[in-house]
Amino acid sequence: MAVSTPFRVRLANPSDVAALAPLRTSLWPESPIEHHQAELSAILDGTSKRVYPLYIFVAEEGDGTIVGFLEANLRSTADGCEERLPVGYVEGWFVAESCRARGIGATLLRAAEDWARGQGCIEMASDTALDNFLSQRVHQALGFTVCARSVLYKKKL
Repeated sequence: MAVSTPFRVRLANPSDVAALAPLRTSLWPESPIEHHQAELSAILDGTSKRVYPLYIFVAEEGDGTIVGFLEANLRSTADGCEERLPVGYVEGWFVAESCRARGIGATLLRAAEDWARGQGCIEMASDTALDNFLSQRVHQALGFTVCARSVLYKKKL
């Protein structure tokens, strides 16, 4: 039986950029690590031009190694959610493969849910790709229900 090392969840800070960028690149490989570094720097130092601030929760091992993250913000609406109140939204959620099945993802989600409740939210929403079956299983295991499926389109103008 593998021994599980303790971890803690906290809000990310600017000194976490170097550790977070590779994890973000694992989740979103379509963007190079340099893009993630620049975006994280702007988010964490408060210079991001986002409409709503993004809150990044990190899971940190006892030795200080960051092994997971969850990015959350507020949305004015989300499919299937109450339209009169803001919705806490999971924008990104990732745990290093070697650290999965230890409750890290669930603990990150609980931290984001507590934050969202503090913002007046009564619901948390999220999305994942139609072919990301692992993410779908994790969402459902942690209490999310499917409220819609869609195909996204765009058109250049």
